[in-house]
Amino acid sequence: MSRIALLAASLLITAMTPAPAAPPLPPGARAEAVSFSSIPGWQDDDQRMALAIFAAGCATEPPLRQGAPIPATLMRICRDARELLAKGQPDRATARRFFEERFGFWLIRPENAERGFMTGYFEPEFEGSLTSSAAYPTPLYDRPADLVTRQQGDVWPGLDPALSSARRTAQGLAPFPDRTAIETGALDGQGLEIVWLRDPVDRFVLQVQGSGRVRLPDGKVVRLIYSGRNGHPYTSLGRVLSERENIPPAQMTMDRLIARLKADPDFARDLIRLNKSFVFFTRKDDLPAESGPIGGAGLPLTPLRSIAVDRALWPYGMPAWINTEIPDGKGGMERLVRLMIAQDTGSAILGPARIDLFLGSGAAAGHRAGLVRHPFDFTVLWPREGR
Repeated sequence: MSRIALLAASLLITAMTPAPAAPPLPPGARAEAVSFSSIPGWQDDDQRMALAIFAAGCATEPPLRQGAPIPATLMRICRDARELLAKGQPDRATARRFFEERFGFWLIRPENAERGFMTGYFEPEFEGSLTSSAAYPTPLYDRPADLVTRQQGDVWPGLDPALSSARRTAQGLAPFPDRTAIETGALDGQGLEIVWLRDPVDRFVLQVQGSGRVRLPDGKVVRLIYSGRNGHPYTSLGRVLSERENIPPAQMTMDRLIARLKADPDFARDLIRLNKSFVFFTRKDDLPAESGPIGGAGLPLTPLRSIAVDRALWPYGMPAWINTEIPDGKGGMERLVRLMIAQDTGSAILGPARIDLFLGSGAAAGHRAGLVRHPFDFTVLWPREGR
């Protein structure tokens, strides 16, 4: 085929491709259309990995945590991905074209900033027991039967709009007990305890991460996944400690926070109780050991490919391109330019260009996750209409 014919064919394909529609954004945020060919690293990434995650589905029904409505077009593209993989493993070029042809690329700029902000999280592992003892006195609780989670559009007259959950009573909905009330016996006698940990600091870390592994005295491992929270607003203890003790925010790592809490149990108790939010878990014993934890979408997370987003703004399953540098956990920095999939959410993940990057499971991942607090370029892949 002549060069003129190739050019004509390319123009025809372009003309037939639906114009991309901008994603919905809150006031002040901006979405700038960009070409995938202009994105640094796009041609070098192996999009087959993101395609496999994407093909697993946008979310389970119902998801673990309710998120923004998933556009019908995005659901159709998910099905397209499954059909493509059913034919066999595509090559890298085919996987890359899959996203190029079905999505518009939008660089998201938050209000009053040029770049987004990224933190990291992980799946911790702690020692624990299925029975209470002097060595393991700190309980984790299953979801209470009277806990009601606010869904989008719910109006709860008389309750603080900041509450994301409430307690169902004979007189109607009421605020659920906060952390201090729970720690001092508000849930006693209900049989909700599912596992016991060594101390409240381990519980705090597991609740912040939203999932975890507990290694029992016999060596067996219990997997825990998020099952709800009491609905009170989340308070960042790292920020509180940074302000109280004049520690520069860049130096307030998770490792440093945990060391400070572990060194003084009374101080730890009082500081942790400033965070009124309290997370509940359920056991997921059928989750394979090699699998990542279950995210808010109800699907397993993949290290360095799964991200948590603001569930009020972005739908699960949405692909996004990340461009930044993050600590490698060994004293250096690593360039991170790759395609991610939104599969999780978090109480502190608020805003159109605010994400949490899943780093993996265990202590090494935890160390690295605690170092990640970096600006980044956030390019959302928003489905083209008609695809």
